[in-house]
Amino acid sequence: MTSTVASEGAGATRQLALALEHTAAQGEADFLVGEGNRLAHGRIMAFPAWSEPVTLLVGPAKSGKSHLARIFADRSGAQFAGVEDLKSLATAGGHAPIIVEDVDRLEYDEVGLFHLLNQSLRAQRPILLTAREEVANWALSTDDVRSRARRATAFTLELTDDIQLSQMFAKLFGDRQIKVDPRIIGYLVARMERSTEEVVLLADLMDRLALAKGSAITRSIAAEALDRRRQDRGEARDEQNWDSQTDE
Repeated sequence: MTSTVASEGAGATRQLALALEHTAAQGEADFLVGEGNRLAHGRIMAFPAWSEPVTLLVGPAKSGKSHLARIFADRSGAQFAGVEDLKSLATAGGHAPIIVEDVDRLEYDEVGLFHLLNQSLRAQRPILLTAREEVANWALSTDDVRSRARRATAFTLELTDDIQLSQMFAKLFGDRQIKVDPRIIGYLVARMERSTEEVVLLADLMDRLALAKGSAITRSIAAEALDRRRQDRGEARDEQNWDSQTDE
């Protein structure tokens, strides 16, 4: 839910999320694709054209696993399994997709996981697993589950500089209750001086430019902010920033 606040000057409006209801956006368009998560994102977006039924996403905290799981749920109608649900899901059978998050950290029923993976492999039932550790490092009492989990198509998510800088932009704008198109964040990260300090300066500058113009944060405002920061450092203006594409 958003609240519309009138800006001074141009009479335009600026969309601000209500602070009490601000949550991280988890839709397809909100996912920030970078070098460290491109293959994993491509796998989720390829559903239902999976050649193998079980997919495993491995990555550290805040790497985007849960966001991709939510996208998968929206695309497939998948059910998020609870720690006590696995055996009953396997027994019930069927082809409805299942998501098992943090499979290496939560105390899932190991026997239930074994049966669910077996049922998935037999019936080609789509299952998405997420974990922080590779299968070899899971705390399992037997190798039966490990051997089944190793048959999953695995994708690693890494917190590359691009992703970390993008997440920092998203947090700073979120803290200000400002909604910014992820494509604009991607535009900034590809062109900015690569430091966390620069993220803070650019986020503040774009917020002030948008307020002065009575506008949302657009690609043009992002380009202007990048150019002003270059001028502040005594660098030449980059004409490529001032592209002819329409603001989105």
